[in-house]
Amino acid sequence: MTVLILTNQEDVTADMVVLRLGEAGVPVVRLDPADLTNGVALSGEYIHGAGRGHLSVGGRLVSMNGLRSVWVRRPGAPAARAAQPSAWLTEESSQALYGMLRCSDARWMNDPDAARRARHKPWQLRLAQRSGLAVPATLITTFPQAAREFAERFPDLVVKPVSGAHPQEPPRAVPTSRVAPDADFAAVAFGPTLLQRRVPKRADIRLTVVGGTLLAARKPADPDADPDDVDVRFAPSASPWLPTDVPPRVAEGVLRYMAGAELAYGAFDFAEDADGIWWFLECNQSGQFGFVEMDTGQPIAATIADWLAGPGDSGHTCAEGNRGAAS
Repeated sequence: MTVLILTNQEDVTADMVVLRLGEAGVPVVRLDPADLTNGVALSGEYIHGAGRGHLSVGGRLVSMNGLRSVWVRRPGAPAARAAQPSAWLTEESSQALYGMLRCSDARWMNDPDAARRARHKPWQLRLAQRSGLAVPATLITTFPQAAREFAERFPDLVVKPVSGAHPQEPPRAVPTSRVAPDADFAAVAFGPTLLQRRVPKRADIRLTVVGGTLLAARKPADPDADPDDVDVRFAPSASPWLPTDVPPRVAEGVLRYMAGAELAYGAFDFAEDADGIWWFLECNQSGQFGFVEMDTGQPIAATIADWLAGPGDSGHTCAEGNRGAAS
């Protein structure tokens, strides 16, 4: 049984998992959907009540019915590197590839539909609340007056993008920034703006969840840090990430979140305040983990490899139908 990894060739995070799978003797196929019709080919047939499909990657033929798991890591847009790319070809290729894969017995990390839904920040915040996680007061609005009233209630705010990275090539990370005390919020009318109460933090927390395994890392905040340096990705810090325990109530909430989101993998960001409360900031369904593993030595790549190589029921009705027809 083969593990299929859908990602781009520059994904060094995926390289770490490929290495672990190779050490365990698990067959791996790495494929970027962007290469469809340009080095990658597919075929599927549905005859006499049965279905089967194949992928050709670098001259290697792989049966879709022989897939153990599919890791959707950082795939490119299907057929983006075709000889004559187009929006039509991308949509056709996406329908063909992901439709065929859904009819396999493979389990997903993560299911594409669940991952697409899980990207929505408002949905994340509400699910986190329902899961029992602490969520800072947040407003997403295009009403300047609503923003002004929110700022009166919560004078110390940060602003962050609703969607994440700016969609340029290559994507540009947009930092979380502190809102100036004299902001008038008139520009809020020109686009949805996410305002959130700033958490005066004593540490940043990155919690990586793989199946039911929780691996948490903590980076202490510099006590002399500028209060405007709120984004750990851009703030200067000499402190490394260190392994840490997960408070039981947070662990319970995170597992409820994962179940509600139907995710097998999630990278959670929390801000820890002076009282030790972990405040939920976001969950990235395909977040990086290499920087945490390098600092902490936590076996994140090996844990992902074990999950991908392990047994499990995909729960896909199409695959169940194939098994029934075959019998």
